[in-house]
This record gives sequence, C-alpha cells and structure tokens, in this order.
Amino acid sequence: MWNKNFIMILVGQIISLFGNGILRFALPLYLLNETGSAALFGTVSACAFIPMIVLGPVGGIFADRVNKRNIMVILDFSTAILVLGIIVLLGRMNLVVLLLCAMFILYGINGAYQPAVQASIPALLKDNDIMKGNAAINLVASLAGLVGPVLGGMLFGFYGISPILYVSMGCFLVSAIMEMFIVIPFEKKEAEGNIFAIGLSDLKESMHYIRNDDPLIMTFALAVGVINMVLSALIIIGLPVVITQMLGFDGDTANTLYGYSEGVYAVGSLCGGMGAGMLAGKLKTEKGYLLLLLCGLTVVPIGLSLMTGMFGMPAFIIIMASCFLMACLATLFSIQIISYLQIIVPMDLLGKVMACVSCIGMCASPLGQAVYGWLFQFLGENVYVLFFAAAAATVALAVYLKKPFEQLAKMLDGNFTINVK
Repeated sequence: MWNKNFIMILVGQIISLFGNGILRFALPLYLLNETGSAALFGTVSACAFIPMIVLGPVGGIFADRVNKRNIMVILDFSTAILVLGIIVLLGRMNLVVLLLCAMFILYGINGAYQPAVQASIPALLKDNDIMKGNAAINLVASLAGLVGPVLGGMLFGFYGISPILYVSMGCFLVSAIMEMFIVIPFEKKEAEGNIFAIGLSDLKESMHYIRNDDPLIMTFALAVGVINMVLSALIIIGLPVVITQMLGFDGDTANTLYGYSEGVYAVGSLCGGMGAGMLAGKLKTEKGYLLLLLCGLTVVPIGLSLMTGMFGMPAFIIIMASCFLMACLATLFSIQIISYLQIIVPMDLLGKVMACVSCIGMCASPLGQAVYGWLFQFLGENVYVLFFAAAAATVALAVYLKKPFEQLAKMLDGNFTINVK
C-alpha cells in the first residue's frame, strides 16, 4: 500500500487541503463579520456549491480520460492564481460580489479536483487496500481540516484575512509543484467526436449504469443528498451563526472559538478515519445504517442547550462534544460507502460514476444552506427547533436505509468472491 506515488498523493492532499480549508473557513466568516447577515451568509454559501455540483461530473469525465496527475497539478496552480486575484481585488470592489465569485471558482475547482483523487486510489492500490487507502486520504484531510480552521481562526481573530490569503496561496503552489513528480498508471482512451459529444456520451453512460445496471448506487446517492440538505447544511450554516451571534462572546473571541469548533470537527473526522482504517474488513455492511442513525442523534444536545437558554462556554462545550461525535460517525459512514462503491464500479467508469454520485448528493446542499440561512434569520432565538427537526429526519432516513444496506452487503459478498478468484 505504501508506495511512493500514493505517499506523494497523501502529502499533496495535506498541503492542498490545508490551504483550501483555511480559505473556505475564512472567506464566509469574513462576509458574516462584515455584514452580520445570516441570510446573506447562507445564500452566498449555497450559491458557492453550484459550480461544485456542475463541475463534479466534468471532473469525473476528465479523470477517466486525462492523466489524473495533470488534473491535480493544473487545478492547484489555478487555485493559487485565484487567491492572488482575491489579494489584489480585496478592498477595490464590492465585497459580496468578490467573495461570491471567489467562492464560485474555489468550490468549482474543488468539485473537479476530487474525482481525480478518488479515481487514483484504485489505480495505485489493490482491492483489499482500497478501504485503508480511503481511510488514509480521509485521515490527512482531517489533519488539514484540524490545523486549517484552528490556525485560520487564530490568524483571523488577531490579524484579519490577509495572512490567511498568503498562506493558502503558498500551500497551493507547493502542492502543485510536488504533484508534478507523481506517476499514476494511465491508459488513454480513443476520442470519438468533439469534446462536448464525448462528455455527453460519458455522462449518459455513467447515469445509465447508476440507474439501470446498479440502481442501488442511485439510492445511496439520493440518501446522501438528503443528509447534505438536512444535516450537513445545518452544521455549515448553524455553527458560525450560533457561535458568533448567540452565545454571548465578543467578536474576536467568537471568531477564534468558531475556528476551534472547526478543529474539533476535524478531530472527530480524524478519529473516524483512523477507526475506518483499523476496522477495515470488520465493519458489517448490513449495519451501516446504524452509523447514520447515531449521527442524527448527535445534534439533539445542541438543540437542548439552545432551547434551555444556555450560553457562554458551557453551551460551546456541548456544541463541541456533539460536533466531535457527529464527525466521527459521519466519517465512518462515508468511508465505508465510498470504498464499497469503488470496489463495485468498473475501473473505466469509476471517475464518472463517483463524480455523478457526488453531484447527486451535493445538489441538495445549496438548497439546504439557503433555506437554513433564512430560517436562522427568521426564527431568532427559537432556532433549536431546526436541530430537533434535523435529528428526526436523519433518524427516519437511517431506518429507511436498513434494507438497501442489506442488499449492498449481499452484492459486496459476491464481488469480493470474484476478486479473490
């Protein structure tokens, strides 16, 4: 498993995701601080997901037809240029327009980038190492997510947004240069027709596979969309609003604590990733829905603390504990699903199918974020209702997925048998 190229991908992910993490942390928070509007914050955050959704399938098509290393290198260099543009234009044009455009491009690049990484893992590892490889990728992502927001919160609280922009630009440059030396096995496909016809044909092929050849994949993709709309969007919009506006902290302290909350969430993801690596082969697929059920229950303490009027550090500690448990369970759940799909899907369709699955799952996220932004603005001190509703919806979805997980377990058992032979 630990070959040179896989290790270089891991290191590149650490550097690139660290830069991405502090940037995606700082830009929305800067907008929230400057405007004080939860509705605007939610709307801009939601709109930023649109290019990620659109470019995800495009990235999947390129991941199957272009050298994956080149995709990663070009996109990291492009992100460095984007950050340079933000540095130059900040204070010289309308803040909302600038940050919306920047987040549009940043999320779009991220949407095109991840299919290349996901499709690289099966190309570099054997089947019985794929879950461990995904766990390792998730582990470094969690490490970057841990250090990024914590450091970003400290830098933002003390020095503002400028040092964050310079640090993130340096990260993308270093990552791009290092990725130039990665070697990923690649077999070029014969192109028939122009690029648009090829893209449309590839997209139809992957959607046909999801709908007809393996409809269970569609079930899980739609389920992930519901999770993103109900639970993930709640955390993305709710945490900064609650911590910076409802717990009674002053501005600088609230920004720093929000950075810590992102770090705690990353620690939970880190623990979940480590658990997935250690439990690879031991997790029972048919029981996967229980992870989602427990994940939904983790937001209940946050709702209770807000309902009882708790504020200050006690409420913050409850929020942190809930976020830690949620991230741990969600990471275990997602790594398990991604690894199994990577094993089931044929290699020549992997990039496209995984990108389509991600796209379907992400389509609901902008809607959830936009709605939550307005609901947080409208409900005021009664936002605890949203946490209880999200918990109930997630638990109901988990119960519904019990049968699909049992079907997935049977399918994987047959697939593993074929691989062993």
